[in-house]
Amino acid sequence: MLGSSRDALALCGGALEQLSGEVNRAEIGSELFSIAALLDSENVLRLVLADSGQGVEIRKSLAAEVFGTRVGIAATELLVIAVAQRWSEDVDLVLALEELGAQAILTAAQNENTLDATEEEIFLFGRAVDQSADLQMALTNPATVGSSKSAIVAELLHTNATSATRELLEYAVSHLHGRRLDSVISRLGDLAAAQRQRMVAQVRVAKPLSQDQTQRLVAVLSSLKGSEVRLNVGLDPEVLGGIHVVIGDEVIDGTVASRLEQAHRAILG
Repeated sequence: MLGSSRDALALCGGALEQLSGEVNRAEIGSELFSIAALLDSENVLRLVLADSGQGVEIRKSLAAEVFGTRVGIAATELLVIAVAQRWSEDVDLVLALEELGAQAILTAAQNENTLDATEEEIFLFGRAVDQSADLQMALTNPATVGSSKSAIVAELLHTNATSATRELLEYAVSHLHGRRLDSVISRLGDLAAAQRQRMVAQVRVAKPLSQDQTQRLVAVLSSLKGSEVRLNVGLDPEVLGGIHVVIGDEVIDGTVASRLEQAHRAILG
C-alpha cells in the first residue's frame, strides 16, 4: 500500500481497537471478510466505494445501504469509516478490510487465550507449504476455485486447530490477490505477533539453536528493533552454518552460504 492507503488503514485500525469490549470480535472479523469478498467480486461497487472523486457522504450512504442488512452494526460502522478514507487503489480498500477482519479475529483469539496456539499453527502451516511443491501448486493454482482451496486447508489442519487459525487460513488461501502465498501467511503471523505488540523473526539455521543461543538472539533482535521479538525457527541445511534472519523488511544473513556467495562474486569480479 502507498502512503494514503497506509494512513487510511491505520485510522480504521484505531477505530477497530476502540470498539466496545462487549462486541463479538470474531463475528465482526467474519463479517469484514464477507464484505471484502463481495467487494472483490463486485468491481463496480468496489470502484465507487473506493473512489475519492465521489462525495464522502455518497460513499458512506451507499455502503450502509448495501451492507447494513447483511452484517451487524459494528462491521457496518467500520466499513462506513473505511469508505470515507482516501485509498491509493480500489483494491487497497479490500486488502484493508481483510486485514481489519484478521485483526478482529486475532483479538478474539487473545480474549479466548488461544492466540499463542493460533500463531504457532499459522507458522507450522506456512512451513508445511514451504516444504511441499505440490501443496503450493494446489493452493496457488488460479484454476482452482476458492472453496476447493479452503477445503484443502481444512483437511490439512489438525482437528484441534483453533477456530481463528481455520478461518484466517481458509480465507487467506482463497483471496491472494496476486500475492505470494508465503507472504500472505507470513503477514498473518506478523498480525498475530502484533496483537501482543511483538514482532516475529523468521530464522533459518542448519541445526537447532541451544537455549542459550535462542535467548541471546532474542535479546539482540529485541534491542535492535526496540520491542519484544519472537523467534520462529526453521531448519534449513542449505544455510551451511550460521544464521539467516528475516524480521519485518530487514534481512540479516550471517550464513556460510551467503559468505561463500559473496566471495564467489568477488572472485568473478
